[in-house]
Amino acid sequence: MAGGRVSTLEFLGGELRRARKESGLSQEELAQRINYSSSLIGMVEIGHRTPSQDFVARVDAELRAGGLFERLLNLVRADAAPPWLREWISVEKEATLIRWFEPSLVPGLLQTEAYARAVLGGGGMLRQSEIEQRVSSRLERQAILSGDDPPELVVVIDEAVLHRRAGEPAVMREQFEHLLRISERPHVHLHVVPADVGMYAGLAGPFILAKTPDGAEVAHLDNPLWAHVTDRPEDVDSLQRRWENLRGEALPRRAARDLVRGVAKSWT
Repeated sequence: MAGGRVSTLEFLGGELRRARKESGLSQEELAQRINYSSSLIGMVEIGHRTPSQDFVARVDAELRAGGLFERLLNLVRADAAPPWLREWISVEKEATLIRWFEPSLVPGLLQTEAYARAVLGGGGMLRQSEIEQRVSSRLERQAILSGDDPPELVVVIDEAVLHRRAGEPAVMREQFEHLLRISERPHVHLHVVPADVGMYAGLAGPFILAKTPDGAEVAHLDNPLWAHVTDRPEDVDSLQRRWENLRGEALPRRAARDLVRGVAKSWT
């Protein structure tokens, strides 16, 4: 492990391995008792997969751990998002309207697990345990779209997103089929800037605008080191003008879905 650092996910895995061995069980024997695969247990033990709530509940019961692994899973989830992203996640949870532009990738709130894992692992910059924790955080954030009072989500992506491979072709096909399903929801609007538009304001980079319950606007901008969150009126106004510019270049909702559907068929 680089620099001797141990992530919370790796710590959970190490504790699982220790407790399993102290109980005199092999991975295969524990797998049979909790009705999960031995390969999953192995992945969890080396910090390469975040376990589910059901998994840790069964492990706690079988190994008589007194709820240790459920408590550790809570720590893993709390530590899953990078510190520089946590401020924005708080804004996201309270937002009534989210407007999101992405020129390179499917927005995180709309990513499948396989696509998110391919994106986070594609650059070779993160350890496997860090990838797994960030995937877990990303999927957990998506719960806001399925709540009792979900925000209105308006997404604009560049057509290049549909053609940039992340993982195997099957991952891409699954991702775009997911986009089509989720964009059927009345509160999720998907638009695409077609390739023949050429140069337009959005090519300067991705950004998100969120409206809070009190009507305030907060903006999020990404760079390779950290996320920048701002509610400065001049910053928000500038991004709102940029949004209106690129939104005017984007295809209407139905045409965008038709484009996504056509591209999805090409990923075979």
